[in-house]
Amino acid sequence: MAITLKKPSEIQKLARSNQYVAQTLVYLQRTVVPGMSLAHVNQLGEAFLARLHVRPAFKGLYGFPGGVCTSLNEVVIHGIPNETILQEGDILGLDIGAECEGWYGDAAITMPIGKISSEDEALIACAKDALYYAVDIIREGMRFKELSHALEVFIEGRGYVPLRGFCGHGIGRKPHEEPEIPNFLEGGNPKQGPKIKNGMVFCLEPMICQKDGTPMVLEDKWSVVSKDGLRTSHYEHTVAVIDGRAQILSQIASN
Repeated sequence: MAITLKKPSEIQKLARSNQYVAQTLVYLQRTVVPGMSLAHVNQLGEAFLARLHVRPAFKGLYGFPGGVCTSLNEVVIHGIPNETILQEGDILGLDIGAECEGWYGDAAITMPIGKISSEDEALIACAKDALYYAVDIIREGMRFKELSHALEVFIEGRGYVPLRGFCGHGIGRKPHEEPEIPNFLEGGNPKQGPKIKNGMVFCLEPMICQKDGTPMVLEDKWSVVSKDGLRTSHYEHTVAVIDGRAQILSQIASN
């Protein structure tokens, strides 16, 4: 497994791309309302990125048709923007990538559409809280499997299960690099495998299912749902390991 270490100057470039992603997500979170189509949401996101003079990294990636993954309700990841109309009470996952001068950014949120149920609020909170918990516990020398195990324990402690078959990942000059970072422990021993080092940059993305984390891909060949058919949630940040701790690159930087 070749996990690249980024120089400080390269992390700065990755931070720039991720700031564009963060700005776009904040814009969509403030703009998207009931009555919009998923295609319209995608158009808004692509137009915003164009105003920032950056490329929507997901558009055309592996054949994906949009710049924004719009994952509605039961769809946890890779939802295709189409003419489905958002309704009050829906929950919508927005996953966005940006490429600027050859460096990539990537982040995701799950947002309420209007007023949502307390059950859906808790579902969204699990993904968001798991993400920030993982960021907080990262230390240089920790193994990635330990991080995956900690995510699994956190998610199950909230009464949910992680989606299987999909994972977080490294990022840099490619949108997906080594390592793969599942939200669950693979192999049974968290004290094995590569260690986290300063200079590593990767995406953490808890994907939350309610009862069964077995993934199923819909007929559109992209949209991933849980086998239980229930609603799901997803959050993602790009982080860099600096001075032994994880620093989030994909949230709006404070002045």
